[in-house]
Amino acid sequence: MAMDLTPNLPEVVAEVERLFEEYEQALVDKDVDILDRTFWRSPYTIRYALYENGYGFDEIHRHRVARAPGPGIKEKRLRLEILTLGRAFATVNLEFKVRGHDVVGRQSQSWVCFPDVGWKVVAAHVSTMDGVKPY
Repeated sequence: MAMDLTPNLPEVVAEVERLFEEYEQALVDKDVDILDRTFWRSPYTIRYALYENGYGFDEIHRHRVARAPGPGIKEKRLRLEILTLGRAFATVNLEFKVRGHDVVGRQSQSWVCFPDVGWKVVAAHVSTMDGVKPY
């Protein structure tokens, strides 16, 4: 079975970037509807954050509801990398300066475009690099 894995088709990168930016704004606004809509509604979805491990959509949703609104830990973006493969898979990776600390944070997301529901995050991870200063 041949599968098109052409990297970074411009229109696919633009679509994933738009969805990522919508998600980032929803974090600040605590727009749980958008946050939930971004993630795959599956028990297989995983989100590791700085202070939580979300195993499955329901657990991730519970963390979102409990989270305080606000700007979060990201003070300044340092580097955003998006890789798409064909029209069905993407990764988004962000390096950022952690608010109030001289530390680098990292965020990664794996996205899949499902035929019935469109682009969804299936796995996500946020971490910091202790001892690494932002450049």
